[in-house]
Amino acid sequence: MAGPKNERTSSGGSATAEAVRRVVAPAVDAEGLFLESVSATRAGARSVVRVTVDLPEDAVGSLGSDALDAVSRAISAALDADDVVRGVYVLEVSTPGTSRPLTELRHFKRARTRLVTLSLVDGGEAEGRLQDVVAGTDGDELVLEDGGRFPVATVRQGRVEVELKRVDDADLGDDDDDDDADDAGDARTQEG
Repeated sequence: MAGPKNERTSSGGSATAEAVRRVVAPAVDAEGLFLESVSATRAGARSVVRVTVDLPEDAVGSLGSDALDAVSRAISAALDADDVVRGVYVLEVSTPGTSRPLTELRHFKRARTRLVTLSLVDGGEAEGRLQDVVAGTDGDELVLEDGGRFPVATVRQGRVEVELKRVDDADLGDDDDDDDADDAGDARTQEG
């Protein structure tokens, strides 16, 4: 999920990813989110600052557009207050999305309830709905819905499989229009 792109002008010093990370981390923490990555690059006459945020590892689900908007505003304010980026810059705030490879324990924890494909160290592959990440006898284990268990040490990486809406979650035309109206109120469209 990509957030808004903001163009700003600053008179501050040269921006490095580490300097930007230092400035934006408290703003991200204050919003109750996890700072996944930061990059600051020069693109012609301006800089591009990209910040990727995620929910904490114990959360299940996706980061909503309202939370993404709020953290974008907080990050922008922090950058403006510290003046860490010199000249004109574009701020892009986004979430990791489903294309992020699952390589860290926190990535797997965030993927709970999702359909995943695991690439194993031995060259094999496993697929299933990731039910949980638990402490096992040989370290942390990934537990699939079908009962399969895979020690994290045996997994080279994983990936979330994009699913069309599951039938059991789909709105099949029931008469509960009040719930539909509430759900529609939570949708937000953002343009970059």
